[in-house]
Amino acid sequence: MALIAAEALAGRLADPQTVIGDVRWYLADPHQGRVEYERGHLPGARFVDLDTDLSVAEGPGRHPLPPVAVFCRTLGRMGIGPDHTVVAYDSSGGAIAARLWWMLDSIGHRSAFVLDGGYQAWVEEGLPITASVPQPSPVDYPTSQEWRGVVNGDQVRSFLGRRTILDARSEDRYRGENETVDPRAGHIPTARSAFFGKNLTPGGRFLPPESLRLRYRELGVGESDTPVAYCGSGVTACHNLLALRLAGIPGDLYEGSWSDWSSSSDPLVATGPRPGDAPPD
Repeated sequence: MALIAAEALAGRLADPQTVIGDVRWYLADPHQGRVEYERGHLPGARFVDLDTDLSVAEGPGRHPLPPVAVFCRTLGRMGIGPDHTVVAYDSSGGAIAARLWWMLDSIGHRSAFVLDGGYQAWVEEGLPITASVPQPSPVDYPTSQEWRGVVNGDQVRSFLGRRTILDARSEDRYRGENETVDPRAGHIPTARSAFFGKNLTPGGRFLPPESLRLRYRELGVGESDTPVAYCGSGVTACHNLLALRLAGIPGDLYEGSWSDWSSSSDPLVATGPRPGDAPPD
């Protein structure tokens, strides 16, 4: 399982092999997560910045993946080695924390989890919060060769009508309404609306695996299908990839996502509630 409950994590706070990453981040104010971290966080948690630790400035879309070597250096700076268990949390139902989980999983890290229910679940359990910032000792994290399970825009074009494509953004943005972030409104033709929030219960925990499996089968993911997940910039798509993993279904990440697709010179765009058709060959 790629999830851990608050009570189970509390039992591992004294374990030096467990490292906690606070990945709180908000689109409306990217600095708010760090402010919240400084006010209070789980004991021992390192702050992991989406914009500087899990992304780089140049590349496809708004949150391009860093080179694997750069990410491994970031892990080492945080005191994370290949044998550590890493637990990521946020206050957004795992929408941001899943990016750290996915990146670790992609490079073959053996033990990575998302805190189910996030910061809110921890607080609801009455578990300790601190403002003390840890000072980890750097370690060496061996560099992997490349990201696994990543596809680009050209590959996605070739998949239209051949593989299931899942859009993790809110349903209004999928339909082409209320687009305030990216150059064009709408979705990739043939993509299914798969808002990441529907992976969760009303209480903010992930649905059980059998419910997630049914959700994605109803979205058209076939038995032998490897779906492609995208969102605005390759972040909340990782939440769908985590949900797919829990359901026992492999999936790939479109790194640049809609921010990459919609900024190309001649993007294929569909609008409205229906997936739309694949272009003729």
